[in-house]
Amino acid sequence: MRAARLSALTFTAVAALTAVTGCTEKGSSGDSDRVIDVTATDSKCEVSKKAFPAGHVELAIENKGSKVTEVYVLFPDDRIVTERENIGPGTKQKVTAEVKAGDYTIACKPGMKGDGIRQEVKATGGSVAQRDPRLDSAVAAYRKYAQEQADATLPLAKTFAAAVKAGDLEAAKKAYAPSRIGWERTEPVAESFGDIDPKVDVRADGLEGGQKWTGWHRLEKSLWQDKKITAEDKTLADQLITDLTDWQNRVGKADITPTSMANGAKELLDEVATGKVTGEEERYSHTDLVDFKANVEGAEKSYELLKPVAKENDAALVTELDKQFAALNTLLDTYRADKTSYDFTSYDKVGDSDRKQLSDGVNALAEPLSKLAAAVVVTKSS
Repeated sequence: MRAARLSALTFTAVAALTAVTGCTEKGSSGDSDRVIDVTATDSKCEVSKKAFPAGHVELAIENKGSKVTEVYVLFPDDRIVTERENIGPGTKQKVTAEVKAGDYTIACKPGMKGDGIRQEVKATGGSVAQRDPRLDSAVAAYRKYAQEQADATLPLAKTFAAAVKAGDLEAAKKAYAPSRIGWERTEPVAESFGDIDPKVDVRADGLEGGQKWTGWHRLEKSLWQDKKITAEDKTLADQLITDLTDWQNRVGKADITPTSMANGAKELLDEVATGKVTGEEERYSHTDLVDFKANVEGAEKSYELLKPVAKENDAALVTELDKQFAALNTLLDTYRADKTSYDFTSYDKVGDSDRKQLSDGVNALAEPLSKLAAAVVVTKSS
């Protein structure tokens, strides 16, 4: 679920992460055609330029407001080109994106709510980056991976939905977490469609005004907290399959670039920091570590596909990412008896000191991962 729907309880964890990722980044001078300075406050979203060359662009974001914010680059139909979440007050972040010529919107969302404060911008067609063919292969492989995850999710989700419709509480509980793994691995791609995530993965505190609560977490509440399956739940199970089928049909059409893959990997770590480490994501089932592992797997998949090019451009970064992925995976393995299974310790059994250790592991990986997009940017242009 999007970190945009955080409660106040998550603010500390978010701020901790953004402090780690933000403190290493300096503000941009704005002297490059490809750098857009974005100054976000609680009431404004100022950009240093509204037209820039197509190709690689860098948003140098500074949050001068009092609220945690996030900044999006959006297509005209509101699909996400790229985003950077959880930008704490007084911190700076950078995000690298790859855009074609056309019209876009830059949106700042103070408090990470609503449609945001928007600026219309335009990418002109003068200079187009020539992409390393290995990056084209990486994009193709990631697109295939995302489709495979969606294809594998549907049968598992149908097993979950069938158990709900049969009124079998225990079978539904058993099928719940496995049905979410493929989604969690590729969540940034799924969210590029925008309309699907609020239907299938929203929590109660993330609902917008007038929005009906549907999806996995609504059913999670029925199974673990209410301990009963109602007629409405059975209808919601059908709706979940309808919405996930929509995702399956559309995931192969997602706009994917090397930089969006790299930024998506970072977003998955943000998901871990804001929802899993805090225990808010799976507050009824306490299956947070299953999602946690799936998010890390998804981030690692993007990284591994981009690694050959990143290694040439920034070998030290690759060494650090290898080290931090290995460390976090080793730490996660201590919470399961069988390293081939997804039977993890129930998160309500994980103490505060252990949660702090997990949070530290995520932060140690998130900081270098935030630099991956820049490491795969191709500077050669025509």
